[in-house]
Amino acid sequence: MAIIVSGASGLLGSALTEKLRAGGREVVRLVRRQPQGPDEAFWQPAEQVVDLAALEGAEAVVHLAGAPIGDKRWSAAYKRELVGSRVEGTRVLVDALGRLSRPPEVFVCASGVDFYGDTGDLVVDETRGRGTGFLADLCGLWEGEAGRAEEHGVRAVQLRTGLALGRGGALGRMLPIFRMGLGAPLGSGKQYWSWISVDDWVGAVLHILKNQDIVGPVNLTSPSPVTNAEFTRTLGKALRKGTMPVPVPGFALSAGLGEFAREGLLPSHRVLPGKLTAGDYSFTHTSLDAALSAVL
Repeated sequence: MAIIVSGASGLLGSALTEKLRAGGREVVRLVRRQPQGPDEAFWQPAEQVVDLAALEGAEAVVHLAGAPIGDKRWSAAYKRELVGSRVEGTRVLVDALGRLSRPPEVFVCASGVDFYGDTGDLVVDETRGRGTGFLADLCGLWEGEAGRAEEHGVRAVQLRTGLALGRGGALGRMLPIFRMGLGAPLGSGKQYWSWISVDDWVGAVLHILKNQDIVGPVNLTSPSPVTNAEFTRTLGKALRKGTMPVPVPGFALSAGLGEFAREGLLPSHRVLPGKLTAGDYSFTHTSLDAALSAVL
C-alpha cells in the first residue's frame, strides 16, 4: 500500500519521501502539474480536485503542503494565501477521504508550535491550549480541518513542528548571514526556540505512522529547547564564526519584516515532545550542537 505525500518537494517532505523509499515503501507524491509517472498523482486544492484513485486503499496520507511562512512580507493578500493553502488544501483532502471505499488508516497533517502563541518561559506540552495571534489562529483552523478525518474512520495526527534543522528552510536562510560573522540574537534573545533535526522529524513521523495509539496533536520538537541567544552562540560556534555582540532590536525586525517578525521570530516557544517521549521515541539529536554538526 502506498503512502501519499503532499508538499513532497519541501525540506521535510523530500527527506521523508527519501527515507520511506530507501526502506522499500511505495510513495506517491501529490503534484499540481501533470503527473510524470506512477509515483505522482494530480491534485489542485484551489479547484477542489484530487485524484481519488491514488488515495483509494492507501496506507497513509501525509499532508505537508502550504505556502511558506517566512518567504514574503505578510500583506493582507499573502495572509489569505497562507490560510487558504493550509486550511482549504486540508479540507479538500479530508473531504476526499469521505468519498473513498477504502480510506487510509491515518491522516497526518502538518502544523506548528505557533499554535501555542507566545508562552514566555513556561514549559508546555500537547495539553496546552491554543494561544493568540495570527499564526495560533491559523494552526487552530488547520488542525480543526485535519481532525475531521476521524469522521471518516481515519486516525488523525497533527504535527506541531518546531524549527526544523536541515539543509534548507529557516536554517538555510540563516547560514549566509552567520557565515559572514553577522549572526546576532533577535530582540531580547531570551525567547525560546523549540527545534528538531530533520532526521528526528522524519524518525518521529515514521514512529507515528506505525503506532496506532498516537492520535491528535503531537509536538515535533527536541527535548531541549534553547533561547534565541543560545541558538545564536551555538550556530556561530558550529560554523567557527563569531557573532555580533549587539542584538538586533525587536523594533528593527518589525520595521523590516513586519508582522512575521512579531509572530514568527520574537515569540517564545518552550515546547516539549510529550507524546513522543511517552511513546518511547528515541531521539537521535537531543543537543543543539550535535544537531547542527550533523547538518553542517
